[in-house]
Amino acid sequence: CVRLTAELSEGAWIVVLTADAPFAFIGCSELQESIAHQADDEKELAELIEEVPLDSIHFHTHSYFLRHGLIEGTYPNDFAQWVVMQIGDHVLGERLAVLDPFDYPDLENLREELISIIDDHLSRSPIIPRVVFVQPFHFKRSRILEVPIGLEARTLQEFRDIVTDIDVSSIYYHMFEAHFRLRRAENDFSAWLRTSLKLTNLADRIRSINPYQGSLERLRSKLISACDDFLTSESAKS
Repeated sequence: CVRLTAELSEGAWIVVLTADAPFAFIGCSELQESIAHQADDEKELAELIEEVPLDSIHFHTHSYFLRHGLIEGTYPNDFAQWVVMQIGDHVLGERLAVLDPFDYPDLENLREELISIIDDHLSRSPIIPRVVFVQPFHFKRSRILEVPIGLEARTLQEFRDIVTDIDVSSIYYHMFEAHFRLRRAENDFSAWLRTSLKLTNLADRIRSINPYQGSLERLRSKLISACDDFLTSESAKS
């Protein structure tokens, strides 16, 4: 349920939507685990991508953003970064880098696309590129540990102010983890705005944000901008 309350702001009374069910922010940490698979060339990489658990695909694509939350990488997944940095194959690296996990409904579809890209690349190459520098590709997986941070929001302004200051791991958890690994219908932020504050248009805008286009800090900026735009439009109506 949502309640209408009145608040005094800059000498004027404004109506504020207040949710009965607050949004409880959760942070997270990642517990990594190596698995007994490593690739020394691109053919082995494709073969092992087909074999490893889906949790490993998640680790090397989705979770990449948690480990690099402050940096916008040129190669925004571990596969693309490895073929460029260790094999020196910039062509395949670029193809893997533009792969957008947001476009795939589940990890199995994402796995198939990764294999398809590598297989197509190898079919056009007379040789199979191998590691020429230092490290083979070590497959890993991880568990995400929830970390309650004791912050709650009942109004959009409170929500916006907390998003401004929370650790980026909380943004990752609510935008990536909840939707893609826990298979919720949408990310936690848009779901709360839709069901608890009944702000359908704002919820649609936040749901449409592609979290893979930039760093977690850029994602934070997009969330704040969406909230500010809505709050400004509502203030103009008062």
